[in-house]
Amino acid sequence: MQLLSSRRWRAVTAGAVVLGLALTGCAAEESFSYEAPAQVDGALPDDMVTQMTDAVNNAIAVSGSTGAVVGVWAPWSGQWVTGVGTQEPNGEGGAVDTDMAFRIGDVTRLMTCDVLYALADEGTVELDAPVPDYVSGVADLEGVTLLDLCNGTAGIGSSEPRVSAEWLNTPERKWVPLELAGYGLAAARTPVGTYRESDAGYLLLGLALERASGLSASELISTYVTQPLGLSSTSLPGQEPAAPSSGAVLNGHYLTPVEGGYNCAAPVDITTMSSSSGFTDSGAVSTIEDLGRYVQAEASQALRTEEEPARFGTPLPISAEAPSWYQATGGGYLVGSMIGQHGWTPGYATAAYSDPQSGFTVAVVLNNSTAGAGVVQSLAWELAAIASKAPAAEGQTAPEFGLPFTAEQYHQAVIDSGLACVAPPAE
Repeated sequence: MQLLSSRRWRAVTAGAVVLGLALTGCAAEESFSYEAPAQVDGALPDDMVTQMTDAVNNAIAVSGSTGAVVGVWAPWSGQWVTGVGTQEPNGEGGAVDTDMAFRIGDVTRLMTCDVLYALADEGTVELDAPVPDYVSGVADLEGVTLLDLCNGTAGIGSSEPRVSAEWLNTPERKWVPLELAGYGLAAARTPVGTYRESDAGYLLLGLALERASGLSASELISTYVTQPLGLSSTSLPGQEPAAPSSGAVLNGHYLTPVEGGYNCAAPVDITTMSSSSGFTDSGAVSTIEDLGRYVQAEASQALRTEEEPARFGTPLPISAEAPSWYQATGGGYLVGSMIGQHGWTPGYATAAYSDPQSGFTVAVVLNNSTAGAGVVQSLAWELAAIASKAPAAEGQTAPEFGLPFTAEQYHQAVIDSGLACVAPPAE
């Protein structure tokens, strides 16, 4: 079964989206088609599945999670899509299932940049438009463009260090995006044009795109991302505190610190919260099947209507210490030949990567955010290293596809990123 099938995409003007197609101002219907690589409809080899299961269980243990949902698609060989673990500690709450929705964290950044490029391709905005043209009340950003916000080259900092405790303590709070971004804007700046991880940049970009289009961020992601790709379980929710879905949901947790580490036996449930804490940086929700479909299409830039400028054509090193194959641009990371994103939001840590040539795709979520992005990033890369070696099924040919790291390397990285679980002090 293919990750994606061809879809009809109705391109409309901003006013028509808001008022309905019956009113004047809508553009002519256009045809949108995405031909995904043909996917072998079978399981990956048993020994490979065993190795990947061990990797996921290891990550669950060291992150303080109780469960994970994972999808691995090797189009020439097979697939592995499964839930591992349970909703709560000690087997309580039932088993984790693949139809459960969750918050996808920083993968939202890719979607926000999808909207930027879509609006640029249709002529609504210019990629090099100055940020203050669309967002008022932002100081010292005259030389920063919308593309800088997408590429992480605006030089502004992140809000997360200042507000993460409040996210956990008041999950029902409805954040104003500019207020939230302000904490990152107040941080010391770095030179424009060099890469810097910044949640504030994607919050500002969402505000700019709303102003340029006349649509809300939720409407923009629906119009330009989820509807065209047929992602029925993916959205950017509104501000009202809620679970990731009205249907089946993966429970999200965090751990409370105690002397010497964390109380891993008593995770705090934070499944219900306002997605305004992430907005266009990390507020979207999805399921594992939708997430796999999305990142596979994203890696190949299936949504683009113009070939230039190439969104992932000029990546930058994420830092001077990072390996040369680990770069960033366009709202995502380039890891060898794979393109994707990883990150955390309260309750969840998520990673999704795909190889644009072969369609090889890995997506995974852990239901505890305490360890941040490190564990899930390393787990995704460990799974990728394992499954990239999948043998060709009968009648298929394995691609010339390899990654610049080993499963053993990132198995150890998962362990190194793990938490210290200790018993709470006796009362």
